[in-house]
Amino acid sequence: MPVIEPNTLDFFSHSPEQTRRLGARLAQLLEPGDIILLTGTLGAGKTHFVQGLARGLGVQRPVRSPTFTLVSEYPEGRIPLYHADLYRLNSEAELETVGLEEYMERGDGVVAVEWAEKAADWFPEGMWIRFEHADDAKRRVIMKPVGERALRLLHAFRQAAFGR
Repeated sequence: MPVIEPNTLDFFSHSPEQTRRLGARLAQLLEPGDIILLTGTLGAGKTHFVQGLARGLGVQRPVRSPTFTLVSEYPEGRIPLYHADLYRLNSEAELETVGLEEYMERGDGVVAVEWAEKAADWFPEGMWIRFEHADDAKRRVIMKPVGERALRLLHAFRQAAFGR
């Protein structure tokens, strides 16, 4: 588990199921108002991670990337999960039509955003998680918090997942 800088966590996931387990582990630490910002190329593991978040929050139904609906709501878990996918957005101006800001302002659930880099200016705080292909199944995962809550979340996740 190399550390790039003191407040960045860099590790590998060796399978889609391990990526889901990591998401479930993080979900146990989440609180209403938390924002999870996911980046990475197609097939890098973003949706698998959100599936884990949903599992860890107690969502029983299948979670798929909301590419065409843009935001899927999963209110039945421990706290609501709002899963957004910005892949099809062509500009930040289009983000205003999605209503993502409303979900963040509510503060009653967790907002998980795939392709968050397409609207980085909309997210002054949150847990940024980048997924990179290492090989067919292995992914490099880099977590970087922005803001005090995300920093506390990173430290709690590091302890829960790696015991450090």
